[in-house]
Amino acid sequence: MKKEKKAKRGEKTSKPLEMPTIAQLEAELGREKYRWRFRRVMRNTIYALVTVAAAAVLVATLWIPVLQISGNSMTPTLAGGEVVVTVKGASFQPGDIVAFYYDNKILVKRVIAGPGDWVDIDEAGTVYVNEQELYEPYLVEKALGDCNIELPYQVPESKIFVMGDHRSVSVDSRNTALGCVAYDQIVGKLILRVWPFDALGTVT
Repeated sequence: MKKEKKAKRGEKTSKPLEMPTIAQLEAELGREKYRWRFRRVMRNTIYALVTVAAAAVLVATLWIPVLQISGNSMTPTLAGGEVVVTVKGASFQPGDIVAFYYDNKILVKRVIAGPGDWVDIDEAGTVYVNEQELYEPYLVEKALGDCNIELPYQVPESKIFVMGDHRSVSVDSRNTALGCVAYDQIVGKLILRVWPFDALGTVT
C-alpha cells in the first residue's frame, strides 16, 4: 500500500512536458521576426538621424552660418534677438548686409563701397560713393554719426566700407576704431530672417 501511495504522489509531481503546437511555434517565430525588424529599423533610423544632423552642422558651419542679431545698430532693418541665415561668398555689392568677425565677435553691417571707391558723407548724413549720392531706401533717418575719418575717404584694397542702418548710433567704417572690413573677416551675406516667424523672409 505504501508503495502504491508513493507512486501516486510521484505521478502528481512529475507532469509530462507539453510540446508547443505548430501555431504556437509560428506565433513565437513571428514575434522574434518582428523584434528583429524593429531593432533593424530603429538602428537605421538612428544612423540616418545622426548622419543628417552631422551634415546639417557641417553645412551650417561651412556654407550657411546661422546667426542671432544683437544690439540696435541695424534697426529698423534688423532687431536684437532675430535669427538670420547667411551664405558665404566672395563678392559683395553696395546695399548687401554682411556679417564679419571683429574682436572675437560677429558684427552685422551694410556694404557701402568696395576697394578703391571714394566715400564722402555730408553733415546731414547723405552718403556719396565716387561723387554719386547713394540711394538708401532702407534708412529711416540719416546722420553723420560717429565719424573720425578724413573725408572723402578711399577704401583700401581687399576691404569694404560698411555702415549700420541706425546711423546715429552705429560704430562702423566711419570710425577708425573699427575701420574697413577685410574680405577674410567676412562670415557671409545675410539672405534670410528665420526668427521670429511673423517676420520670416528675405533680408534687404
